[in-house]
Order: sequence, then C-alpha cells, then structure tokens
Amino acid sequence: MKRLSAVLLALCLLAGCAQTPAAPDGSSAEPAPASSAESLPESTKETDPPATTAEALEEHDYAGEITLEMHSNSAKQEVTVRNFVDGDTVHFNVPANMTGDGELKARFLALNTPESTGKIEEYGKAASRFTHEKLENAASILIESDDEHWNVDSTGDRYLVWVWYKETEDGSWRNLNIEILQNGLAISNSTAQNRYGDAAMAALNQARALKLNLYSGQPDPDFFYGDAIELSLSELRRHPKEYEGKKVAFEGVVSQVSGSSAYVEEPDPETGLYNGISIFFGYNLSGGGLEILSAGNRVRVVGTVQYYEAAGVWQIADVKYREMRPDDPGNLRKLGDGFEAAYVLTDAKTFAEGEVTVETDGGSETFPYAAYVIDSSLEMKDLKVVSVRTTTDPDSSQKGAMTLTCDCGGTAVTVRTKVLHDENNELITADAYEGKTISVKGLAGSYDGEWQIVVFSANNIIISD
Repeated sequence: MKRLSAVLLALCLLAGCAQTPAAPDGSSAEPAPASSAESLPESTKETDPPATTAEALEEHDYAGEITLEMHSNSAKQEVTVRNFVDGDTVHFNVPANMTGDGELKARFLALNTPESTGKIEEYGKAASRFTHEKLENAASILIESDDEHWNVDSTGDRYLVWVWYKETEDGSWRNLNIEILQNGLAISNSTAQNRYGDAAMAALNQARALKLNLYSGQPDPDFFYGDAIELSLSELRRHPKEYEGKKVAFEGVVSQVSGSSAYVEEPDPETGLYNGISIFFGYNLSGGGLEILSAGNRVRVVGTVQYYEAAGVWQIADVKYREMRPDDPGNLRKLGDGFEAAYVLTDAKTFAEGEVTVETDGGSETFPYAAYVIDSSLEMKDLKVVSVRTTTDPDSSQKGAMTLTCDCGGTAVTVRTKVLHDENNELITADAYEGKTISVKGLAGSYDGEWQIVVFSANNIIISD
C-alpha cells in the first residue's frame, strides 16, 4: 500500500494546470472554465488516474484529513454566506474594512465546477446544490488565501479562496474545495499548484477512480436532455418551479436590455396584464444572437429555466444562436421588429398590495400583483420622493445608482435606478430627485423581499414639480 501511495503521489504532482492569481487590475488571466476534462484543451487536461480499480482503492476522506493551520502565514477570515451563485462561487459577508461594502465574492481555488448560471452543463446543478447544502448547514465558515495575501482572479472582482466549514461548533474544519473534488463534482483548475495541491490532486484522482458524478459516464439525473417544452410566458410565470432545470420555448417582445440580460414580455389574454422574464445570456452570445435580443424585437426564446439565488429571481439561461444553423429549433429567433415596451399604467396601491386571480382547471390561483407582473414594463405617476440612498462603494459597478423611497397617496413605493447620466453625460445625483414629484417608467422587480420599480434611463423619470 505504501508503494501504491508513492505512485499516486508522484502522478498527482505531475498533473494539473497553472491557475495564477491576478493582481487587482486583472493583469493575469484565469483559464476559462469547462464542464468536463474532455472539453479542455489538451495542454490543460489532467493525467489519467493511476491504474487501479475502485475495489483496490483505499478510500480516503481527504477533506476531513487535511488540517487547517490557524497560525500559518495565509490570510484567514470567518464569514457568513450572503448569496450562493454556483458550485465554485459564493458571496460572503465580511468586515467592511476588507472590501468596503462588506461583501466578498469568492471563487474557489483548485477546481472548476460545471456551469449552472448563464450556461447550463451536466452536473452543474448537483455541484451548486452540494456547495449550498454544505455551507447552509455549517456551524462556522472560514475562508483562507493561498498565500499571505487576498488575491483576486482575472476579473478583478472575485477573490481566490479555500473554503473551510464546521458541521458542528465543536467539530473539526473540513475543506470544501477538496470535498467537491473528492465527490467528482469538478474538474481540475491549477489543482496541483497551490497550498493543498497534494491532497486536492489525490481527492480528484480518487473521484475519477471511483467514477463519481462527472467521471461516472452516466447521464446527469438533474440535466434536461429532452426537446424544449413549448409554452406561453404566462404559464411559465405562474408555475416557474415546475419547469426548473427544463428547456422551454416561448415568444415575447424584448422590452429592455441591460448588461448581460434582456427582458422579454408578453400580454396575458386572461388578465390583460403583461408577464415578463429576464434572459441571462452572459458571454454566450455574440453577433447575430445579440442583434436578435435587441429592444423592440419580437423573439422566440429557447433556454433553460433557472432560479438565480443571488438575485432571488427566475430567469432563462443557456440561450444559444448558431450562425451556421439558422433553422436550428434550439436557436434564438427573431420574429419581427418595431415593437415597444408596454409600460402598463399602474397605481401604487395595486402594485404594492393588489392581487391577481386566474382560473385553473381545478378552480383558481391567486398571486400578488407585483409578483405576477415582475420583469414586465410599467408606468407609475405622482410619486413623491421622500428620500434617496446612493450606492457609494468605489469598487461596485453600480456606484452612483440610487434607491428612491417614494410616497403615493399614503402608499410607499421603491424606485431603483441604474447609474443615470444627463444629456451631457454628467452623473445624475440624489439632489435631482429628492423632494420632487416624479413619474417613472421601468420594470417591475424585487430586492431583498421588497417590490420595486427598476428604471434604466434618465429619460424614464419625469419631474412634475
């Protein structure tokens, strides 16, 4: 057994690919994630696992056997979870003096889990669920840097960390990065070239030898392999959980595009209201695909239904456009152009407190009004701006965005703006709106359990006094 262990260790040290932390300016690039070893370039693939069978392997719990050295030179910080993103990315609450706004966006060292956000890959949902369950039920969580500094990845926005957790307050620390590898829910990403490289590589090779999850050769039970389900946007908005993880197809008009998301809406013939949903395309689209998702186009959308926990919203992800296969039924498709956002005139009380009842085969269903029209366009008039809060975090892409707390006939309404500029490209600040009466056009949204109207342009806020 000692001889076998030595062979294992030698092979482990030879395997892996280089992932170099970047300086805060993002000057050092991080390798692009992939869903399986087979999809990686030859130069970045791991070596084959040692020639042994699962029966002959002495199975180890590497995540529990490795020790967290509290007095080592690495940086360490106890944290709590702010938002789960996917299997290898979590946003943590940290002291304000670490990041300015008390939020640290963490990217796990030594691994890539399959995608489960903008792109949907096999075993991505399983990896995301694994990370969620381990940290949600943890008694304590600690993050550790790979050296004496907190290093960021090539985006300049995420910190590269080891994540440790205790299952009980008096328990031992477990290394989550290694545990993910050990369970076959990730591929290598600089697995050997780091503080815990030996244990990380041993965990990965054990998972491959045991044929766990990604290395099982079996279909992912959480992955939808079938054809897209044709449905209306109204049906999707009423019962999104029933379609979670499934591929769907529907039609609508693009009302707004912002960042890596487009918003599509469609009238509901039963209620006369509009239903909407966000289409998260991330970096998956270019050229013709982006042109299709332009405001004013009527489109056919094909993608996967996903609950994006970090924002608390349902969205469509993994949309595709194949330039060379324009008739592919899985493609985005433009059906027409020249349309406009509906901007349904809505009163404050209805938005904040109203309900929508729809008939079903078994009777009826009732939804909060704002939940029913979420991500669709609306207009609201005569809002008195009581106070304005501005995002001031210098590292945030939303620095300068505002949250307007308004009153309309005794009903409180929250208006959230993107970063707004005037016709001279000057930043618009709080004093432009505070104490004024305004009318707004935006999309119905929510944040932290509170309904709000999201405004994307200064032209969609009209000051009446």
